[in-house]
Amino acid sequence: MEYSPSELMIVNASRALQGSRVVFVGVGLPNIACNLARRSHSPDMELVYESGVFGAHPARLPLSIGDPTLVSGATSVTSMADLFMYYLQGGLVDVALLGGAQIDRYGNLNTTVISDYTKPKVRLPGSGGACEIAINAQKIFMIMRLKGRAFVEKLDFRTSPGHLDGGNGRIRAGLPGDGPALVITDRALFDFANPDHEMTLIEIAPDETVESIQADVAWPLRVSPELKPMTPPQPAELEIIRQQLDPEGMYR
Repeated sequence: MEYSPSELMIVNASRALQGSRVVFVGVGLPNIACNLARRSHSPDMELVYESGVFGAHPARLPLSIGDPTLVSGATSVTSMADLFMYYLQGGLVDVALLGGAQIDRYGNLNTTVISDYTKPKVRLPGSGGACEIAINAQKIFMIMRLKGRAFVEKLDFRTSPGHLDGGNGRIRAGLPGDGPALVITDRALFDFANPDHEMTLIEIAPDETVESIQADVAWPLRVSPELKPMTPPQPAELEIIRQQLDPEGMYR
């Protein structure tokens, strides 16, 4: 069954969440990946949205963190302050799935500006709750399309901390969460499972090569000696995406 690069990314992000109980959902691509996970392999997953919803069971794909469908049937609806102070800072979030416009080798994210902050070429949506989520969630998965302008040597602005300058940077900074664990893209998967906590290529899309991935990454890539192909979507997963979550193809 044919599939798009975006569907490959969404499905692999969904599968990475298997076994996670409480997941903080970012806007955009994280939203569809998390809802696919709940509708396929993890029906008991508690989806958390920063508007104050814990344990969302939306009947359709939410359009934003303020979508009314998040409230109906949710485990709890509370204030944003309570959600961040008691749930997130209390260490109750297993995984957060975030997106970004730029990422560096240590998983730091930019969602603020492109180019100089005082004279930006593009003004992005900003942090929202992403900075606090990146600091406090037990671990972070990132989902974003792999493009040269996104995988940069130096961020134009660091909105959300990853592993900072690598190594034990998070520990030295006093950040409680473990930080980035995976980056899921439409062309490859990366992890940070090395002492430097530097992004490592671990899986690759069927029509890609190490060289084609390296061409769109601004630093010399670490490549796992056990590099393997990304697992393609199954028909049942594609049916959920196309028929239930994204029939209009906004994310595909």
